[in-house]
Amino acid sequence: MLPRILLLFFLLAGFFINPLSLHAQVVKEPVKPLPPPATTAPVDSTTLIEILPGVRKLEFRKVNDSTQLQILAGNVKLKQGNSLFYCDSCVINNNTHTFEAWGKVHITDADTADITASHLLYYINRRVAYLDGGVRLSDGKGSLTTPDLEYDMATNLGIYHHGGKVLNKKTVLTSDEGYYYADLKDVYFKQHVELKDPAYYIKTDSLLYNTESQTTRFIARTYIRDSSGRTIETSDGFYNMATGHAEFGNRPIIRDKNLYATGNQMISNDSAGIVQFRGNAVVIDSSNHTTLMAGNIFINKKTNSMLATNKPLMIVVQDDDSIYISADTLFSARLTDLYAKRDSAAKDTIKGKKAAGTGKDSVAIDSVKGKKPLTPVKDSVSVAIDTIKGKKVMSLDKISKEDDGKDSTNRYFEAFRNVKIFSDSLQAVSDSMFYSFKDSVFRLYQNPFIWSKGSQISGDTVLLYTKNKKADRVKVFDNSLLVNKLDPEVFNQVQSTRMDGYFKDGSIDSVRAAGFAQCIYFIQDDDSAYTGINESASDMLDIYFAEQQLQKVVFRSAVTGTIWPIRQKDPRTMRLPRFIWMEDMRPKSKYELMGLE
Repeated sequence: MLPRILLLFFLLAGFFINPLSLHAQVVKEPVKPLPPPATTAPVDSTTLIEILPGVRKLEFRKVNDSTQLQILAGNVKLKQGNSLFYCDSCVINNNTHTFEAWGKVHITDADTADITASHLLYYINRRVAYLDGGVRLSDGKGSLTTPDLEYDMATNLGIYHHGGKVLNKKTVLTSDEGYYYADLKDVYFKQHVELKDPAYYIKTDSLLYNTESQTTRFIARTYIRDSSGRTIETSDGFYNMATGHAEFGNRPIIRDKNLYATGNQMISNDSAGIVQFRGNAVVIDSSNHTTLMAGNIFINKKTNSMLATNKPLMIVVQDDDSIYISADTLFSARLTDLYAKRDSAAKDTIKGKKAAGTGKDSVAIDSVKGKKPLTPVKDSVSVAIDTIKGKKVMSLDKISKEDDGKDSTNRYFEAFRNVKIFSDSLQAVSDSMFYSFKDSVFRLYQNPFIWSKGSQISGDTVLLYTKNKKADRVKVFDNSLLVNKLDPEVFNQVQSTRMDGYFKDGSIDSVRAAGFAQCIYFIQDDDSAYTGINESASDMLDIYFAEQQLQKVVFRSAVTGTIWPIRQKDPRTMRLPRFIWMEDMRPKSKYELMGLE
């Protein structure tokens, strides 16, 4: 009767089991208590296993003098500290200080983790669980499924070595190995790691993922592809899927359709659509054959605009004579957005509203922030001249409708402050510049100077037309000046209100000067010796060059002037009123623009 009475008592009241002093019995044998322990050291309560009421069957079995088993079946509930264990059946072994459970195993560890499996081997003193058979671990934010799992109840660390999958809302992450830190809600994934999300696909060998913040940290070479097809290659950084904020280090690489971009560091915000590259940033546009380099580059994905600061350099790439452009600030965007803003500003002006904007620099920054620029694409003077010459000027509305954003020529870029341009055949400087890929024209404003071989052209505004990315012709408005250097302190000179110049093979071929044209040019014999100086004035005159030197001057209207014998004039004093020679400002090489000289 005694065993039955004890069994009924245990089932109704429950009891604490100390693995070091378990009592066990074989059926039909009297209970034989174990001898008292040699020491009376206090028992660690965290290693005690409590059998909670409700167990349907409890059996004691003695295997040998040192091993006693407790066999429980049916609605088994155990407790150790704050951890609860549920299963269909289990066996507690006092000798190995373990218990083994089968069938609908369920572990709840306070608010840290919730684990289910079909089989469990648990080391009571160490508080380490080995689970297998459809293991599922959840921390309230995400869930991990794996064939088998090692879980440390003391440190709340779960480890799997045979493949696992983490599901967090619509994000699925798989790997061969993983370390799940339940307290921190961090998962460290290793080997063949893949993350699939409606917005992103990630493939790497190792990464960290936090199920609470939905932040992914990259610690190995990683490949990322978003829903638009943009790819990122990185080995350092993080991405928060909840906020869309990302930061990458170690020179990440982005490929987006025709764009290639990299820098020492990249910062991205998906909601704002802004991407920033810091430190030796490079953006290559293969559709326009341009390369942009700077200390900082901002890209607005929504407006497809770019802003470059900290020694920016734009390279218009071509086979034999690439064009290099530097300035304090470079900005690029879509022409259609520019036209739309200009039309809107015009309508506001008609309605009596004052257009916003305080300067080109602020316009560029506003554009990158998502605001459309206000800078006009074509100045009124050049439009008027094209009209006078009988050229048909396409309306801005028509251009805007025809361009749908896919046209590679639907772009422009602007340069602000200290603009320098260099190619082997031509160099230029100005305070600001505007270039349109639609008409391939460089518009230079405020103290522009252009040099071609031994000639210099300047004026208030200069328009340099290119063809096949080479200088084709130039238009100069107001205070136009052409200087052709012969020898030190000896210059051919032409000044007028307006000039139109034409290039051949990268050199000035001819120039027409109109409006109060004046010239000083030196007459030379066949041996290139100076014989005289022509100082003349006319409403219009044409200058022709041969082998980069002034060959002849043709006056197209009434001419006044004097031809001076060379002995009567000092060539160093023969200067037109607006003469200026700015050789010191002339860019000497592409390395100067790169800051390497």
